[in-house]
Amino acid sequence: MVMDTLQKLLGIDLPLIQAPLAGIQGHAMAIAVSNAGGLGSLPCAMLTPDALRKELELIRAGTSKPYNVNFFAHTPPTPDAKREAAWRAALAPYYREYGIDPDSIPQGAGRAPFSAEAAELLSEFKPAVVSFHFGLPEQALLDRVRSWGAKVLCSATTVAEARWLEEHGVDAIIAQGIEAGGHRGFFLTHDLSTQVGTFALLPQIVRAVRVPVIAAGGIADAAGVAAAKLLGAAGVQIGTSYMLTPEAFTSAPHRAALKGLAAEHTALTTLFTGGPARGIVNRVMRELGPLNSAAQVFPLATAAIAPLRSKAEAQGSGDFSPLWSGQNARGCTEIPSADLTRELAAGWA
Repeated sequence: MVMDTLQKLLGIDLPLIQAPLAGIQGHAMAIAVSNAGGLGSLPCAMLTPDALRKELELIRAGTSKPYNVNFFAHTPPTPDAKREAAWRAALAPYYREYGIDPDSIPQGAGRAPFSAEAAELLSEFKPAVVSFHFGLPEQALLDRVRSWGAKVLCSATTVAEARWLEEHGVDAIIAQGIEAGGHRGFFLTHDLSTQVGTFALLPQIVRAVRVPVIAAGGIADAAGVAAAKLLGAAGVQIGTSYMLTPEAFTSAPHRAALKGLAAEHTALTTLFTGGPARGIVNRVMRELGPLNSAAQVFPLATAAIAPLRSKAEAQGSGDFSPLWSGQNARGCTEIPSADLTRELAAGWA
């Protein structure tokens, strides 16, 4: 049983969270959504401490409303030279095609988990909501987050994960269906056969826990919001629909794909980061297979494919870009994020 409304819990007017869209948005979208009455989000996993501070300063200057900061909680893998060599060998034909010297490509993770340094920085700004993907960080870090009164949210992709999160004290759970764009938030198992659709997962989680449950994945319009409400959601989290708004810095090839028929074909792929994430099928996914076993583990796959992305995008191509998208891109619109937020939330009435 949900003990309270999401609006009261998070201090927002509309039960709608703008999904954090790493690499696609920053402070401008978060400010616009929060000022419209929803919960704007800032994706932080790819930000350096200096960049994070700058973004938080801009949000603080742009809104007095609650906002969400989102972090990954993965365990960094141990580098494996053989795995890296195999991954670069799989990409070698493309390096030759674009004239890239593979020895010039540095290794690196590209995404960092939540840390004590990040928690210390956040304590200066005291965001109202801190959310996590891939489970939760260690208890000491959660205690630091809670010390200024922040509410903690986290993604669950199975009923077992939802129960685990409730046992570990989260304030609300984001039920992430298989339709969702971007990375699967799974953490208790990496078996993709456990991953189910939003409207199958949502009522199961609602029955299994007492904290509010937020529906995510495939919700792209007011009708989808209404459907989530009927199935017991306390609110919704929507990402893909925001990717064409003026506040998004979605690349030109990515925007073109979202606007065209290509958006009708998405798949989970490990080629861009090493972790299964849903995106629009492009050349590299077709030719290597979206779940190629040669890909480095998450998040180490990013470094080797990044130069190919840069070269192709410079030529106007998204052949090697992570064209993140949910299975339902029909809600993508070029209207301002604030107007989109109000349109989507109308489905809750």
